[in-house]
Amino acid sequence: MKRLPLLILMFVAASFLAFKTLGSGPKNSLNTPTKYEQILKLVGEMLKQAHYSPQDINDDFSKKIFKKFLTDLNAEKNIFLQADIDALKQYETTIDNEIKGDNIEFFLAAGKIFNTRMEEASTLSEEFLSKPFDFTIDESILLDADKLDYPTNVAERKDRWRKKLKYMTLDRYVDLLENRDKNKGKEGFIVKSDSELEKEAREKVKKIMDRTFDRYRFKFNDDDKFNLFVNAITTTMDPHSEFFPPVDKRYFDEEMSGRFYGIGASLQYDDGNIKVASVLTGSPAWKSGEIQAGDVIVKVAQGKEEAVELTGFVVTDAVKLIRGKKGTEVNLTLRKQDGTLKVVSIIRDEIVQDETFARSAIVKNNGSKIGYIFLPEFYADFDRPNGNRSFTDVAKEVTKLKKEKVDGIVIDLRNNGGGSLYDVVQMAGLFIEDGPIVQVKDRENNASVLKDKDRDVLYTGPLAVMVNEFSASASEIFAAAIQDYGRGVIIGSTSTYGKGTVQRNIGLDENGFSLSNADLGTVKLTLQKFYRINGGSTQLKGVNSDIVLPDNLEYLKVREKDDEDALPWDEINKASYKTWSPGYDLKTIQQLSDVRLQSDNTFNLIKENSEWLSNQNNKQYSLQIEKYKEEQKAISTTVKQLESLLKLKNDLDVAALPNEVDRWSDDKNKQDRFNQWLKSLQKDIYLDQAVKVMNDMISQQNLVKGNGKEETKKAF
Repeated sequence: MKRLPLLILMFVAASFLAFKTLGSGPKNSLNTPTKYEQILKLVGEMLKQAHYSPQDINDDFSKKIFKKFLTDLNAEKNIFLQADIDALKQYETTIDNEIKGDNIEFFLAAGKIFNTRMEEASTLSEEFLSKPFDFTIDESILLDADKLDYPTNVAERKDRWRKKLKYMTLDRYVDLLENRDKNKGKEGFIVKSDSELEKEAREKVKKIMDRTFDRYRFKFNDDDKFNLFVNAITTTMDPHSEFFPPVDKRYFDEEMSGRFYGIGASLQYDDGNIKVASVLTGSPAWKSGEIQAGDVIVKVAQGKEEAVELTGFVVTDAVKLIRGKKGTEVNLTLRKQDGTLKVVSIIRDEIVQDETFARSAIVKNNGSKIGYIFLPEFYADFDRPNGNRSFTDVAKEVTKLKKEKVDGIVIDLRNNGGGSLYDVVQMAGLFIEDGPIVQVKDRENNASVLKDKDRDVLYTGPLAVMVNEFSASASEIFAAAIQDYGRGVIIGSTSTYGKGTVQRNIGLDENGFSLSNADLGTVKLTLQKFYRINGGSTQLKGVNSDIVLPDNLEYLKVREKDDEDALPWDEINKASYKTWSPGYDLKTIQQLSDVRLQSDNTFNLIKENSEWLSNQNNKQYSLQIEKYKEEQKAISTTVKQLESLLKLKNDLDVAALPNEVDRWSDDKNKQDRFNQWLKSLQKDIYLDQAVKVMNDMISQQNLVKGNGKEETKKAF
């Protein structure tokens, strides 16, 4: 959640007062703690005294950090030898002592060995890339490092590097061959021989590897390794507790501000790659619909200029390439989470906040008029009393739709990662009478219930909520409340993301802790956990959809449950609440949807293709050129088919509200983007299914009314 309610602020303040003096006692002038030791001691005390569910910082915890840090240092397991890991095992059970104040040794020792082995790997790279590869040899490479052990000897490591470099060269060589075939005969195109193209491919790989090793030499110093080490500690407590050194925290804040001309995506360095960490709602990246968190940016090209490969780049270097003047074109080559490559062209623009707020449209289908509300996040302008808030904006959209006499409303929370807790509570209250919305529990097992206290109900008609794997935090609270009350139908992926924890930024300084950024860094610390009003946590399990629609993300392991360090699911006592009488039977609605999906092969194909593509990440790849081409052709064909399946063949009748057709007539670019948004909804296969479900709900409700039946609320 972006902001915390008063009770959490009070808890943090109390915790701060309780341990603010830690680390500020007498110091031996001959043995003054280093910056590293200060930070680590503070982080350890913070985790112990304030984390929602702290693990014991003991030998077992130390072993987890040992493994995670070495994996973070060398995710591909091609730099360290097994002998190096064995030599470092003397620290396997001492890291907990370092956290508690002992001299820091492990990360420095591991870093020193890493630097030595890295230079040896650099020499191997130079050697292998100095001569042609033979792509007729029938051999393969396994890229899934989880299935690999560290090399047992120098020869094994050498062969692993040979195959890695050969694979990288083959990938580029095949691209060059295909480009030659496409352009052969065109005026001005120079046709090169196979050997020339193979050499060109090796040179491309050499540039990448040179940048990678240069980064290790000049841009991956002890501070960087230490930051990686501290994050290995915090994220082992849970995936959302993170350490930010001051520079990274300032950079993070700048990225989130949106005050620049660029694509609107925050980036992170991950295992030698520049990865999309998040996409800012309303930004050019978001509007493209083709960039998602987890995508790796492989290349960046300025307009029609030659693309620059980013392997080995640090985030700040990549940002300098991606940012630029307003209105200019940047082309990104992305490696998607299913392993496929895609080139996305984006026009740089300023991030405009008024395009990130709630908006609505009307879908006409089968004689019904369906209201559609899109909410990208649970935003709230805390700095201005009259600033935009998500729940007030949604209320305005509902009021507009009621004036248009819609028969039902669909709220789209797909890819909504959360936001303001206050707003989600108030927004749920728009659709129910007064009652509990969510429960919150701290580490002392003190639970509180956050309630909607307004008995007025803004909208009483049929309601559906669309979700997917990236619907998280506040989105899950809203969907869970609507589901628990029986107020509406949840439509989407098998389950939402599963983030049921809340964090607060706590600064580190020489005197202890503060509630603002500090000189030694900042820890985003998990302090509380959320629970549904039915007692179950949204953590790990998320919210299961009532109507499940297969999508292309289901098998990619992107949810909270796919992280081994995620906090567990549990439950507490149910809150006292009354269910809603919706005027339809959920089981009947589900049966009608099942019949539709069974008769429509589209979603079966989406499921099959998505599962097949995800499995490609777990296989061995051929290094024999003809087999490699066959593999890539199969992947490309499947991707194209999947992209086609995800678009409706017959457009939905989606239109802006009558008074908003030209809502941005004074800004052509904004108006164009608004029209493009409407057009994308017309092709949305999932919205189409949501509308069909809504029609079933409307039909059942009309039938109940026609029979003159009166429904009453049931006590829970």
